[in-house]
Amino acid sequence: MTIKGPAAGLIVIVAGAVVELGSEFGANLPDADRAFLGYRLALGIGLAAGVLQILIGAFRGGRLTEFFPLTPIHGMLASIGVIIIAKQAYEVIGVTAPKGVGPLGLLAGLPGALSDMNPEIAIIGGVSLLILFGLPLLPIPGIKKVPVQLVVLAVAILMGMAFNLDHRHTYLFPSQFFGSEQAAKFEVGPRFLVEMPEVLKSPATAFAFPDFRGLATATGLKFLFLFTVIGSIESLLSAKAIELLDPWRRKTNFDRDLMAVGAANVLSSALGGLPMISEIVRSKANIDNGARTRNANMFHGLFLLAFVLLLPALIHRIPLAALGAMLVYTGFRLASPKEFIHAFKIGPEQLVVFLGTIIATLATDLLVGIGVGIALEVMFHVWHGTPVTALCLPRDLLQHQTLLNGITRERHLLTCVKLSPSLSLRSWPAVLSLIRIRAMSKVCPSHRFTSQAK
Repeated sequence: MTIKGPAAGLIVIVAGAVVELGSEFGANLPDADRAFLGYRLALGIGLAAGVLQILIGAFRGGRLTEFFPLTPIHGMLASIGVIIIAKQAYEVIGVTAPKGVGPLGLLAGLPGALSDMNPEIAIIGGVSLLILFGLPLLPIPGIKKVPVQLVVLAVAILMGMAFNLDHRHTYLFPSQFFGSEQAAKFEVGPRFLVEMPEVLKSPATAFAFPDFRGLATATGLKFLFLFTVIGSIESLLSAKAIELLDPWRRKTNFDRDLMAVGAANVLSSALGGLPMISEIVRSKANIDNGARTRNANMFHGLFLLAFVLLLPALIHRIPLAALGAMLVYTGFRLASPKEFIHAFKIGPEQLVVFLGTIIATLATDLLVGIGVGIALEVMFHVWHGTPVTALCLPRDLLQHQTLLNGITRERHLLTCVKLSPSLSLRSWPAVLSLIRIRAMSKVCPSHRFTSQAK
């Protein structure tokens, strides 16, 4: 029941791969050529990651993702949300983001960028944000069933037509709006609209083919790891969440799902497409709208293809400020205050892991950030007396454990284990040697130890 497609969690990874690989292999090329080369190199990484995902699924490795603790993963996703906001906020106000500046620098430069904003573009972006955040809050029956992004696109296209963004021209602000004697001149035009090739007229423009030279570099291997691990974890977590939401409670074959995602990524990257995952938002909307079979995923792709092939002129009318607003909204959801509150409710230590992952990611990169998060997680568990050998529990011990962690069911040092009330601790002394009641109360503050000895 999951819908496959590109997702916000991979945006920063793909963009980083394009920039870093393009700079490494095409430092002397013009900007446009360097970006295209970087994209082809990123496609090579994406195709290799797809092959790895197929192999992981074929060898029943879907459970390997359970070895990654959830708090650093959520911290990484929150940091991706902050990065998206930092970059796309400039698009919303019609200002070119400074190049070669990290996310912290972009955030610091936002107040100054407001004085340089393009008013008409900022109006489109501001109205789009208002709709995205405000429409679901209206006390109107059935309003939440209306796709808010579709409303944004419709309104933004009409505003773009009203501002004549199809044609390059200048305008004065605020004299044309408020009759003020003082006015500044601003320029608008097609560069503020989505660039969309007409595929039927020029089929070659729809394709780009992978370049595999990046796989022989440290940068390429770093992004291969990120593409594979982050894409796999997000896909499997989304599939698990949708399994719980399915009204018919059907079970998901996670290894098969991962193989399907990998095969799709191989084909997509081979033809010039972005990497994809099992996307949670579209999948939930799929269930909410009554979908029952996997055909919904097929029709989702067919409708996207039809729009790209048959309606490129309509897509070209979409203002970039509206798309930027959607990404800012997505970034806010990834880095929502609820995520910080949830981490704190689990325990102060998990909040430290969460914040440490975010800070390290923003200050360095995704790989270092998630490494710092996992290191903090291990440090806290070891601090509370959990032996490092518990990273991998013996198979015979795992067979006698009843795990009730409904989110991840991890079975190692980085996660929490709960025992069912029906389990006799006297019957399983090995369990007592692994988990001490006192340690459990500290290591897993969000879970109560519910087993009772008989």
